[in-house]
Amino acid sequence: MKNSPDNGYETVSSGLKKRILIVEDQFIEAHDLQLILEKANYEVIGIARSVEQALEQIEIEKPDLVFLDIMLKGSRNGIELAHILKEKYIGFIFISANSSKTVLDQAKTTHPYGFIVKPFRDQDVLTTLEIAFYRQQYSLESQLMQQFQLQGAITEIINSNLKKEEALVAFAKAAQTFIPFDYLEMGFVTSTHYDSIGIVRRNLEQYQIINLQKLSQIAVLSEKEINETYRKSKVDEKPVIYSEEALINNLQEAPIKALIAHNFGIKSYLVFPISIASIQSYHFTFYSRSLTVYSQEHLRLLGSLEPLFHQFIAKIYSKEDLNLPIKKTEVKSTTFPAKTREGFEGIIGNSSQMGTVFNYIRKVSPSDTSVLVLGESGTGKEKIAQSIHALSPRKDKPLVIINCGAIPENLAESLLFGHEKGAFTGALDRRIGKFELADGGTIFLDEIGEMSLELQVKLLRVLQEREIERVGGTSSMKIDVRIIAATNKNLEEEVAAGRFRMDLYYRLHVFPIMVPPLKKRKEDIPDLANHFIAVYSEKMGRKAPILSDFALQQIINYNWPGNIRELEHVMQRAILLTEGNTIKEIELSMSSKIHPEPAQESFSIKTILENERDYILYILKKCNGKISGAGGAAEILDIHPSTLNSKIKKLEIKKGII
Repeated sequence: MKNSPDNGYETVSSGLKKRILIVEDQFIEAHDLQLILEKANYEVIGIARSVEQALEQIEIEKPDLVFLDIMLKGSRNGIELAHILKEKYIGFIFISANSSKTVLDQAKTTHPYGFIVKPFRDQDVLTTLEIAFYRQQYSLESQLMQQFQLQGAITEIINSNLKKEEALVAFAKAAQTFIPFDYLEMGFVTSTHYDSIGIVRRNLEQYQIINLQKLSQIAVLSEKEINETYRKSKVDEKPVIYSEEALINNLQEAPIKALIAHNFGIKSYLVFPISIASIQSYHFTFYSRSLTVYSQEHLRLLGSLEPLFHQFIAKIYSKEDLNLPIKKTEVKSTTFPAKTREGFEGIIGNSSQMGTVFNYIRKVSPSDTSVLVLGESGTGKEKIAQSIHALSPRKDKPLVIINCGAIPENLAESLLFGHEKGAFTGALDRRIGKFELADGGTIFLDEIGEMSLELQVKLLRVLQEREIERVGGTSSMKIDVRIIAATNKNLEEEVAAGRFRMDLYYRLHVFPIMVPPLKKRKEDIPDLANHFIAVYSEKMGRKAPILSDFALQQIINYNWPGNIRELEHVMQRAILLTEGNTIKEIELSMSSKIHPEPAQESFSIKTILENERDYILYILKKCNGKISGAGGAAEILDIHPSTLNSKIKKLEIKKGII
């Protein structure tokens, strides 16, 4: 590889040509792009003018990557082709002119490896392409790593002596890291009765088995009524994901799903059926309270492990079970606490939002993939970095923390990469830089959004070459570090404003983790408050006071603009101001009392009409109340505007709530 001295991107050596397909219906732009790529030693295998032509060329000769225009001639656009490319594991970069925000938002849901805007420069194309190959490489490595990890966990269960209920919960815990769920349903398809067992995730450390009897109590229905509901339900024969409108339609066709969705607040689910000996069908159904949690990647992961699932089912079910018993085996409702959260020391939270964060940490920790931790100030991003390091193979090596916003610009290069004696005035001794200190371990770049552009260029070179050179040195040295970065800024906006390099952004954005603000995880506030009370009471050498109901309600209703850091300071102050054994009242800033956070509406499925109303209201809000025309709600819902107006009137959707 040869490194360009002016822009930091790499061109391709003659022996390792990457094969590119261009899908663009404008001849001049397609030709210009071809010239740029061929000049940089890439092989352009062809130019397709439509989705149909592109599919033909892909079938003949699979490209390494596709440049894909969003708007194409014909009935199908680039976004449709993007979904097909994802299924074929072919990376793609979108080309766009002046697309609407709706189109661009749809394009982003396909998770492209890059995005260039017409008219484009040579540097933009090649930088984006190099980054795309980098991200594709780590994406494939991450997928394989997930497959191996889940495979190992299930194999361990198969080889254990766990009883049926324990094995099902162990499976749920193993799967949770890679396929998140709030409720997991597992069981055989029968024609007579409901034969599945549910596992509800209470929090990070607690899972509960829900058998037919327990489900009957929760749903306030007799077992006979549940069985009747089940017999009326459509059975999925192929893997499928249900969310939004598809979910609403399926709830009508499969009322047993509606029953579960209603009682557990479900917004989406993934069904993965397995054929057993050609005569039976066993279903795994993952339910989530989040709207868009499941993707084709989850289905692919499950599909790659299907033979192992057969072994798992054969292990935990008796021969009578596998021959479809007429009488259902009694299963006791049991709660299984998980082991201590090893590797998550210092992180408090059992909310579903934090459960997702924990899953991401477990998923990415074993690899060397770059991680970008995003979130508001005070949400605990450094704790996330510490956990990733603690759970990684690098845990016995250093974790070096750098606050990028606090680096003096004139000393930045020396601080990061070190210097030789006499390299500049005042360099009286050799200095080992932060990257060298982190060799073999992890380096955490906190507040990466504050880093100067000049330093960003130098950091990018280090990430590309995996080597550093001390200031004043004459030779470079190889380093082996894992990069974790964090910021409270919107880096996409920083890139657009020219304050952050696009190539560095995509280098770091391989695996983003969004840490939720405290106002989005209010169920964690009591545990966090009690934790800080215990910590600071011990430091002050006094008995920990208890929170009164009034004080607890105060901190739950507060918006917490400073997040966990603010809560910590507030609880420390409350202990200092409390003379007795009870914290009766909490002093909070006046600004948030004046502007309280609006109450969040909880999601609940009660009737099909309510489901339809929620979905239409959701789309209307997305369209800012626009009903007809391009980008309107009717177009998205694929119904006539007059039909939509009738539904709005019937469902009593008022303009004031849109």
